Amino acid sequence: MIEALVGDAQRLLDGLGGWDLDAGGAEAVGLLALVAGQDVEPGEGSDGTDGRWRIARGVAADRVISVHDPDTRHVHKSLHQRTDGYKAHVAVEPDTGLVTDCTVRQASGAQNHEAAVGVQLLAGEQPGLQVLGDSAYGTAEARVALADAGHDAVIKPIPLRTVIEDGFTRDDFLVDEATKTVTCPAGHTVAINRARGAKFGIRCRDCPLRARCTTSKNGRKLTLHEHDSVLFAARRHAETPEFQEVYRQHRPMVERSIAWIVRGNRKLRYRGTTKNDWWLHQRVAAINLKRLIALGLDNIDGIWMIPATA
Repeated sequence: MIEALVGDAQRLLDGLGGWDLDAGGAEAVGLLALVAGQDVEPGEGSDGTDGRWRIARGVAADRVISVHDPDTRHVHKSLHQRTDGYKAHVAVEPDTGLVTDCTVRQASGAQNHEAAVGVQLLAGEQPGLQVLGDSAYGTAEARVALADAGHDAVIKPIPLRTVIEDGFTRDDFLVDEATKTVTCPAGHTVAINRARGAKFGIRCRDCPLRARCTTSKNGRKLTLHEHDSVLFAARRHAETPEFQEVYRQHRPMVERSIAWIVRGNRKLRYRGTTKNDWWLHQRVAAINLKRLIALGLDNIDGIWMIPATA
């Protein structure tokens, strides 16, 4: 079936080869070529191809999923929860629930990642903010950018994973950036190489802790992030009572603000990021006004203000 569809698309494109297309026509043909080709690849033969097409092994980067709205992408809320569309990003003042900035972006691409967009939404703020966020915003790059801007990150760390149940994670190893060495739970110390890797190799062969550490015949290997110390400190900070108290105190108001935005508006009204971004800003402005009125916004001596509370 996939071969027939690709073949039909290819014949259509070949037939358009001699046409003098205007800008709109050329864009449509380009989109057709992209959609037709992004999910298939040549079959393998003795010369690298057998003249047939097969479904591509892997997903095309920045995969276009709709010819009607080419800006839409697959949205992954979790490993098992997926939808199609866009991602809306908001910055919320947690004491009042007022949205201070927002944007609609494509759901894929490094420039559209939650952490990258979150930092952009705070670009105009004065230093000294306490920035809260879930683990999607907890990349090392975002934490460094927030620290450089003078903010304090109260962001859930990205959880560590291990292929062995109850096995050792990065945090069970002692990393010494000063000496460029890593010491494992069994006490073996190796150097960190230029690629930020630490290989324990034969040291794992007869190690009594091997069953909790690695299943590789070549022994345990750690690959350290460029900002490993930043991520390690964030995980330790998240375990403190102070972090837990602040996070529990402010998260409910932020979740409530997001619920106000999406209530009855899970489906967007327009195509493309530009129009949907405009729609989101209009909705947020209306919700902010409603929230301000609920907080007691009043005109006192010609000045709009919210009365102070004890």
